[in-house]
This record gives sequence, C-alpha cells and structure tokens, in this order.
Amino acid sequence: MQASMRTLALCPLGVARLGKIPSPRLLSPCIRTLFSETGVWEKDYRTETRRRVEEWWHPRIMRYRTPQTLKFYVLSMFPYPSGRLHMGHVRVYTISDTIGHFQRMRGHQVLNPMGWDAFGLPAENAAIERGLDPGEWTISNIQSMREQLDSLGLCFNWDREVTTCLPDYYRWTQYLFIKLFKAGLAYQKEAVVNWDPVDQTVLADEQVDEKGRSWRSGALVEQKLLTQWFIKTTNYAKPLLDALADLPEWYGVKAMQANWIGECTGCYFDFKLKLNGEETGETLSAYSSSPETVFGAAYLAILPSHRLLHGSSSVRSALEKVLKPGRDCLTEVTARNLFTSQEVPLVISHREAFDGYLDTVIGELQAWGGLTRQQAFNSVTQKAREQRVGGHLTSSKLRDWLISRQRYWGTPIPVVHCGSCGAVAVPEEELPVVLPKLPSLKGKGASPLDAAHDWVNCKCPRCKGPARRETDTMDTFVDSAWYYFRYTDPHNNHRPFERRLADHWLPVDVYIGGKEHAVMHLYYARFLSHFCRDQGLVAHREPFRKLLVQGLIKGQTFRLADSGQYLKREEIDFTDKEPVAVGGGCVEVTYEKMSKSKHNGLDPQEVVQQYGVDTVRLYILYAAPPEQDILWNVKTDALPGVLRWQSRLWQLVTKLRAARQLAGIPDPSVLKKKELAEVKKIWENKNYAIQEVATPQPYTRLSQGFTLFNSQILYLPEGSATVRVMQHSVEFEEALAALIMMAAPMAPHLASEVWAGLCQVQNPLTPLLQQGGDVLQQSWPNVDPEYLDVPDFVELSVLINNKPCGTVTVPLQVSKDFERVQQLVLESPLGQKHLGEHNIKRAILSPRTALINFLTDE
Repeated sequence: MQASMRTLALCPLGVARLGKIPSPRLLSPCIRTLFSETGVWEKDYRTETRRRVEEWWHPRIMRYRTPQTLKFYVLSMFPYPSGRLHMGHVRVYTISDTIGHFQRMRGHQVLNPMGWDAFGLPAENAAIERGLDPGEWTISNIQSMREQLDSLGLCFNWDREVTTCLPDYYRWTQYLFIKLFKAGLAYQKEAVVNWDPVDQTVLADEQVDEKGRSWRSGALVEQKLLTQWFIKTTNYAKPLLDALADLPEWYGVKAMQANWIGECTGCYFDFKLKLNGEETGETLSAYSSSPETVFGAAYLAILPSHRLLHGSSSVRSALEKVLKPGRDCLTEVTARNLFTSQEVPLVISHREAFDGYLDTVIGELQAWGGLTRQQAFNSVTQKAREQRVGGHLTSSKLRDWLISRQRYWGTPIPVVHCGSCGAVAVPEEELPVVLPKLPSLKGKGASPLDAAHDWVNCKCPRCKGPARRETDTMDTFVDSAWYYFRYTDPHNNHRPFERRLADHWLPVDVYIGGKEHAVMHLYYARFLSHFCRDQGLVAHREPFRKLLVQGLIKGQTFRLADSGQYLKREEIDFTDKEPVAVGGGCVEVTYEKMSKSKHNGLDPQEVVQQYGVDTVRLYILYAAPPEQDILWNVKTDALPGVLRWQSRLWQLVTKLRAARQLAGIPDPSVLKKKELAEVKKIWENKNYAIQEVATPQPYTRLSQGFTLFNSQILYLPEGSATVRVMQHSVEFEEALAALIMMAAPMAPHLASEVWAGLCQVQNPLTPLLQQGGDVLQQSWPNVDPEYLDVPDFVELSVLINNKPCGTVTVPLQVSKDFERVQQLVLESPLGQKHLGEHNIKRAILSPRTALINFLTDE
C-alpha cells in the first residue's frame, strides 16, 4: 500500500477534477505560447498563460534538490487523512514550502517532510457507518489528499513519508512504549475516567470541554472506573518547565506550556496500603507540597471520588463503613511510606485539595531537623528518586498521561497479561504486534479487539504459560509524539531512527502548526524527546527550536439575527447597503472558522482552479502575518491586487526585453544626471529590501521586505528616462533579477518562467543571467558591500502638513522605527519650535525615503 502511494501521477495545476489529466490542447481552443517551451515570449500574463506556466513548471520545481551541507529542518504538523484538504491545510503547507524554498536558496540542505496521522476515531467511526475496513478507508483518503497536495505544487520530501497506521511505523511506537515500560514510566492502574458514551472510549481531561462534553462527539461525558494505561509524564515536569527558558518566544505558547505544567514545588511519594496489618497489594502515589517534611507526615488523605471507594478495591468495604458526607473520616486502613518506611493512617477528606486535580495529598507535615529547609528538600527528593519511590519535582495540578483507548483503530499496546507473571512487555524482536483483521466493527462495549480471540489468547513471553494480550490501543497523541524523529530515518528496519541522523537534523528549526496543539501535542512531544535523550537515543532534549503558530482562515458567515440560523450566500439579498435575508429578516455578518455547517467554507481546488496556485500562495502570505487570522473576502481583500502584481512583474520582464532589443549594446555612460539618480534609488531599494528580509526572522519578514522592494521597482515613472535606465543600467537588471529571486519561494511557477525570460534578454550586463540554472537553483541575493558602508546617522526630512520645514539627524538603526523617530523629532529643537503647540493628528514615516510628515491642526 505504501509503495502505491509513492507512485501517484502528478496532476497538472488548475485542473478541476483530480486524477484526470487532460491534454494541454484541451485547456483552451486557442493555445498561447510558453517561452520555456517554445522560446517565444508572450507579452501579457493572461489566465491561459498562467495555467500553462504552472502546468509546465510544476513537475520541474518538485524535482529540485540542492546538495548542501548546512541543514534546515522545516516541519509542518502532519494532517489526519480525512480525504479532503481545507484552506487551513493550504495555509500551513504554503508557509512551510515557502520557507523550504527560501532556505535552499540561502544554501541549506532542507528537510521538509510530510506524513499522515492516520489512526484514530474518525476513521473507525467512518468504517462502522460504511461497513468498511478502517485501513482501506484511511489509505484511500491518503491517496486522495496526496494528489491534492501534489496539485498545489508543494515540494515535500515524499521519499520520507510516514503513515502512523502502517506496521513499519507503529512497530517503533510500540518499541518506545516498551522503553517507557521498562523505565517504570508506563504503568497500569484503576482510575475514574471520562467515558464518551457515543464514541465508547476514554477521553483525557483535555478532550472534555468546559460544559463536560466530548470534544469530538459532543456527548455529555460520564465517569467510569476502568483499568487504564498511563505514562508518568509528571516525572519530567520540572525539566520540561525549566527547558522553556532556553527556547525563543513561541507566540504565547511558552506561557501556555508553563501554565499547563504549573509550579514544580512538590513531589509524589509511593505508599503501600495495609488493612488489619496486612498489605493489600495496592500502591498509592501521594503528593506533598513540602517533601522536606515527609518524616513528619501525620496521615494520608484521599477524596471521596478516589478509585479506592469505587470498583473492586480490596479496602473498599472498610472505607465505606466510615464514610460520612461532608466530614473528614479516619479509616481502618493504613499506608506505609516506601521512602521513610513510616506507617500513617488513611483519611477520607471532603476538602477539595488542589482544586480536585489530585487523588491524594499528604497533610499536617512537621519540620525535618538537622538541615536547612532547602538542603532537606534537595536531599529527600534526590534519595527518593534514587530509590525509585517518588521524588520527581512536579506541580500539584499536573497529572500523568492517560493513553488507553477502548477502540480498534490505534497502535496495539505491546503487553500481555499473565496470571503468574502479571503484565509482561512483548519482546522487542517480536514487534510489531500487528492489529488483527476483524470481520466487523460494532463500536460498542469493551475494546473491539476482545472479539479477536485467536489474537488475544497467547503465551506469556516469560513463563510460556497462557496469557492474554492487552486489548486497549494507544491514544493517537503517542504516535505524533515522536514522528519528527522518524522523518530523519524513515526506512530504518532495525531501530526507530539512527542517532547520527537524528542528531544531524534535530532540533527542528521551524515547527509550524495550529495553536490548538499548543498544550497537549507539544507537551507530549517535548516529554518524549526528553525521555529519548535520557535513553541515549538522541543528543538534544528539546525537539523544536522555533514554533510558528499560524492563524485561521475565517470565512464570511451570515446568520439570522433573531434565530442565529446560518444562511447560504444565495439566501442573502445584497441589493441594499446592508444585507438582508431573501425571505426577510435582519442578517448578522461575521467571520468564523470555516465549516460546512456555517456555509462559509472554501474548496481549495476550486480556489486554485479560479486563481492559480501562485496567486493563492501569494495571497496567503500577504493577507496577514502567519500568526494572525485571515478574513477571506474576495471582493475586498488582496486577491485582485495579487493578480495585478503578477501581471506587472511579467510586464517588467517584457519591457526590459523590448528595451534591450531597441538599444543595441548597453552603454551606462550615456545616462544623464536624472537617470543616474533614478539608478541609485533602484540600487538602494534593492539592498534595503534584501537586508530587511535577512534579519531577524526571515520566514516572517519575507513578504514584508519583498513588498518594500517591489513597490519601488513596479511603480517607476513611465517615459523615456525609465526606458533608457532599462536599456543601459546594470542596476535595473540586477534589481529585477533580485526581485524575481525574492518572489521565487512564494510564487515559484511564475518566478521560474519570468526568470527564464530575463536570462534570455539581449546583451545582459550582469554575469548572474549568464551562469544558467532555474531561479530556485540560484543563491539568495546578498546586500552589496558598499551599501553596508554607510554612516551611522541619517538626515531625516521633516514635513508639516506636506510642507518641508527642515531636517533632523537620527541614528540609522532607528530610522525605520516610527515611534522612536517621532519621539526624536518632537524632542529636537526643530520639533519643539514647529510642533510644540500644535495638535498632531497623524504622522507618516516613509518606508522608502528618510522623511516624516506630521499632519496637524492648522
């Protein structure tokens, strides 16, 4: 199945129906020529030209690989294979693809992989509804989405594709689970859990909304006592919290992670329960906010909701005998602290200590003498960790990661249960534990895997006696907690990844995804990376250097004001200034996350068919900074402007080619003073834009610097002077080349074609156009050294109501900082004289020239 996914035919861009590749002659009754194909330059960039350009360059662009030594790992969060892309997918993958092209041109060996988060409830529920195998359903969806991604011209490293539902991937998820199990970090216990009665599975606390409903099905969640598998992430709470300080700011995500973990000022200690002087075999982990006073513990407290008071606990009857509503109750049960060996009574407390997050809490602690409090704290926690009975610093609100799911379509937990040996890990050489084929999925009751009797009944790996396989499967967050590692070595059959390769590529240089994963996924991925570091599997603790959280693309929604009912666009009357419902009624117009139910979604393929791939890419990059939301409205937004811009870029190449044909041999000495001033301005604009893009975060400043540059090049005054500049200046030629190279990561198809046209201009003045190669194979343009040799200060012209009134000298490094420039001007003698007594309505700092204009009340 995997091989078939990697041999899909590429679909030409702009084709409405995926998988059907029409002959170019069927695209239009009148075929326009394409320069790269025919050597004939088309003067205008029309719709048909755009289609031909994208169709021609699409397969060629996807083949580019540059053999460089400096690595750059750009990773976008892999999707669930639902079968259809949405505009959110298009945005995140456009950003990663642009960064990838940009970094290749800057001399990096780029890893930009893609894969599929392919296990989970949606596929299983779809299979139940349709009577299908979830594997077949998932692979079919992957093939469809793969074709869609290819049609968008995205240059992923498809040779590194991973699919989490295939045994060659989840074999290693099981391997890492066994590593956790052997390290004492994966364990099983009874717990009162959130049960989704519709999806018939356990939910983590984070998957339940503030109204107590499932995040996926919307059902009211029930509380149920089940034996579940947990991963002891609390043991890594303090390292994970401390490591945040060494990471760059993540658009507020660092604060969210820190809040999620909480203040790590206490730890857990393990206790063995005793009844009538005999140990019951049950172990509790109890939290203490003052571990240095553990030798003075007076009692162990549990809440009435604790699992010991439910289910089949051996001490349940003893606890129920003394339980009284609203009162703290001393029980017959005692608990032996495995660290101190002291025995304390067990108390049922109705006080919701620690906001109800914790099962247990040690109370009424006394001071431990002999050491300072901090020395005692350090000594106690260190010795408890060494004895493996607790001591790991964590917060009072953080809980271990519940990974059990009572569903079929997930990674099998590689454990067998033996009556003699207990829970035993499957030997690593027997991995993967492959999901069995089931005749049907009912989705009710216990795990569907219980029905696979031949699979469930097995031999114990340790004593060879009869045993049963674990029938819970893993939460899909386990699969995605390590996929960034597998991309570095995706075909390794001997281990999850080679350390040498993982150390070369990691940490991920830029990780791109939605803010909805800012807590759970990032926390689990960071945890597993820390664990792998401690296991000697990798050198780095933190998996991601920089995080780029992209905003939503929101669509325009129309709702009836009285009922809140969502209306389709065709149900709205736009005749008057304010829209109204066709059948009558006031309409509220808002922007919301795109969805079918709100009638505000967009099919990416339809948008690409109408506007073209490069247009959509440019729009996504220009409409808003990556971290902000985009409000999609084709009538008022930048889409028409982006279309015009592409046409103007094409026209610049057309004009230069025509000017050189008329000029003969270029001769810069013929340029006059005014033309030389124009040439100098072009040169300055080029260098300024290149410098702006280079620092400090090029992947977020690319479109900004590009806009500054092209606004100067594209709006040159018409007339003979401009034509003579085109004919005889190397500066214009170099600036246009730089403009096209800067456009290439964002609009690779258009840039590739206009670059081909520019390189064939007559009598080129710059060697750059003679060296050959497509635009994406060029090195990113550099700032000219002489441009950097500039004074530390700049003379800023000051205008008041568009009238010059003098100049103010400001430091060069703040000359583009509006607030600093305004402050310096107002504090200067010129500002105090001319602006001191005026009411300033607005100030405008030119992005291109050293000029600021103050608009005041006359």
